Amino acid sequence: MYRITLECDGVPVTAGQQAAQDITEEFRTHYHHEKNVICWWDGKMLRLVSENDYDPKSLNLTDEFSDVIAAYIEPFDGDIRLVSIETIA
Repeated sequence: MYRITLECDGVPVTAGQQAAQDITEEFRTHYHHEKNVICWWDGKMLRLVSENDYDPKSLNLTDEFSDVIAAYIEPFDGDIRLVSIETIA
């Protein structure tokens, strides 16, 4: 199992808090292969943490995060970065 942390900058300050709530709900509702998902806004960027058992390089999660950001934040001109991948029991 992997715990993956991603962060995204370039989010408009006025959209950050609501986007974090919407993104968390979207993942919990529609991405059942991702577990223990939470997204939060720290005032500068969005941070997403998720656990899964199939994505050791975070390629799928990064793609999904990008899709959901595009659906909930407009305009958006930011970048997504991998913060960490932890192997968990």
